[in-house]
Amino acid sequence: MLFKVIYESIVIAFQSLWAHKMRSFLSLLGISIGIFCIISVLAAVNSLERSIKDGFEELGSDVVIVDVFPWGEDPGQNYWKYAKRPPPSFNDHEKISAKLKMPHKSAYAVYVDGRTIKYQNSSVEGAFILGSTYDFPEVQNVNIEKGRYFTNNEYNTASNKVILGAKIAKELFLLADPVGKSVKLFGQKFQVIGVMKEEGDNPFNFISYDECTWISYPTARKFLETEGKHRFSVGKILYVKPTNNTGDELKDALRGTLRGIRKLKPSEKDNFSLNQVSALNSVIDSVFGVVYIAGGLIGVFALIVGMVSVANIMFVSVKERTNIIGIKKALGAKNYVILLEFLVESIVLCVVGGIIGLGLVQLVLKIVSSVLPIEFYASTKYMIIGVLCSIIVGMIAGLIPALQASRMDPVEAIRS
Repeated sequence: MLFKVIYESIVIAFQSLWAHKMRSFLSLLGISIGIFCIISVLAAVNSLERSIKDGFEELGSDVVIVDVFPWGEDPGQNYWKYAKRPPPSFNDHEKISAKLKMPHKSAYAVYVDGRTIKYQNSSVEGAFILGSTYDFPEVQNVNIEKGRYFTNNEYNTASNKVILGAKIAKELFLLADPVGKSVKLFGQKFQVIGVMKEEGDNPFNFISYDECTWISYPTARKFLETEGKHRFSVGKILYVKPTNNTGDELKDALRGTLRGIRKLKPSEKDNFSLNQVSALNSVIDSVFGVVYIAGGLIGVFALIVGMVSVANIMFVSVKERTNIIGIKKALGAKNYVILLEFLVESIVLCVVGGIIGLGLVQLVLKIVSSVLPIEFYASTKYMIIGVLCSIIVGMIAGLIPALQASRMDPVEAIRS
């Protein structure tokens, strides 16, 4: 009996939708806009958050990065205090490798942009140059798709060898294979020995390897001011990765070792910062937590407007079918049957509107993704949330009209 009532209620709901097209359109529009607002905002914020975190994750969640500025603070608040600190040096890297007793792997890298790289008549201006120590791939997730990595001999002799990012390789060589060919960099010839795997567009990547020109650190020392004390001459990063211990344990041991290397007295404060991706993720979570709440409130208000429109339509539907309700009750229909009939009709109305709204979300996010360098998408979780919101809104919007219909006196209803 219950399934029969639900089935008939669904059929009546679709008949009502079809019979009153304009009224149904206006009702569905309110719910569709409400679902579109709440799901599109949540999905867009989630996609943006995921994109930012993915960009930071390339550093490695367990890698400790020695830098001048702490990542957990606003750099503008104590800028001059941190700007006076000496940047991490190659000497720091060598001594950490020798003195840090806790199992680890470390690498040192320098970077600078604004260089021009040429191949025959093609050139790329403003190229990003990365010069790293030999163990860089052991602490950073860098994939070489074509060719190979530097050999020990090439590294130690500072050979003019280069590994190109995917985007740089495409711009210089188009469809040709770059491996084995020579390019001009720093006014000298460099042989291309490899091409990195394409990462794709993500404006939040800490290092855009697609636009990177990668050389060894000894080679970089020949052309760049790597030993300069001025922190703006060349960017410097020191990476330390734990092998069989946690990042927190490594940070404690690394702090003591680095203080000893820099000969800091017990009373002196650290003149360096030890950063991890987890610190950035905490900041991101706190910021986006507020954005999620704000987006959710916008969506809730939009759903309330849609709910009012559906409730209004259900009151009209009850009024139109008052005579039929009276006949059903006179023939023995229970109150719960009438209640369920209108409640199911309201839910069906909202679910249809919700599905339309979810379709609009997918369409708009797809269009936005094609324009911006970030992939926006609505995950299955948000699609389910959208349907559940539609069901809840339908139950709330249809409850009072359904109760009104179920409590009608059959005689009065037939007379009306």
